[in-house]
Amino acid sequence: MRNAFAQELTRLAARDDRVVLLMGDIGNRLFNEFRDRFPSRFFNCGVAEANMMSVAAGLAMAGLRPVVYTITPFVTARCLEQIRVDVCYHRQPVVIVGVGAGLSYANLGPTHHSCDDIGFLRMLPHMQIVCAADAHETAAGLEAALQQNDPVYLRIGKKGEPLVHAERPKLIIGQGIPLQAGEQITILATGNMLPIAQEAASRLAASGLSTQLVSLHTVKPLDTALLRTCFEEKSLVVTVEEHSLIGGLGAAVAEWLADGPPQRARLLRIGTPDAFLHGAPSQTAARAAWGLDAESVVSRITDFHQQSCNR
Repeated sequence: MRNAFAQELTRLAARDDRVVLLMGDIGNRLFNEFRDRFPSRFFNCGVAEANMMSVAAGLAMAGLRPVVYTITPFVTARCLEQIRVDVCYHRQPVVIVGVGAGLSYANLGPTHHSCDDIGFLRMLPHMQIVCAADAHETAAGLEAALQQNDPVYLRIGKKGEPLVHAERPKLIIGQGIPLQAGEQITILATGNMLPIAQEAASRLAASGLSTQLVSLHTVKPLDTALLRTCFEEKSLVVTVEEHSLIGGLGAAVAEWLADGPPQRARLLRIGTPDAFLHGAPSQTAARAAWGLDAESVVSRITDFHQQSCNR
């Protein structure tokens, strides 16, 4: 994903000389082409993320289109006050890119885990949140983000993520992308859990549970028209995310559901628990430990669906 991001950023910067990149002393080789082609628009701000965010807000106020890039917890939790006061309060079109979101950097320990970033930023007025599922969504999400007049948080993985889309999709912020049709269950997956959800949806369909799969890449604003259709037509709607159940996609959908009229479908939320992940396992091992592998997702959905049928 990060390679796709760097390539797309360079392409978009060639079209728009307002695009500037601020990074927190990572990805030096990744951005060699950008730096060589646009040296006056490349800023390595060092390990000073809070200052970097304030600089980005100032550049946006001056009419530029800043993109801020570093590891997810360092570009969100570490400078939350600057995002809140400098970016969101002044409603500046800063694109904040968190690389290695969720458990992508699980093997580097808890300082690099980020299963709370969506929750932090979802509460901030004017902030839009896009979680890319693969390299194609990363490129399309960046292009869409730079077209906004409000701040956007683009949450991406790291490297080696499988492609879900055969080609670059038309990504519109606030509109989900249906990937697989189904009559009984809808899985709403966001970000780098989409490949896992895709495998789970295929297994469920093979077992006789007709399952729709949607890439709900935008957590804020939600695609409420899509949600209404899913909850009216299906018996079960499932959210799948590599983020805490508190504050993430599942929480956003639950809040929407609580504020509206009764719906036909029940909601099942699958995400990380209200706990820290101790140790430094691989991302695959961390997902398995917290029930975010395909086998566990299928088991949770099958059991929940069966319990619902027996009520």
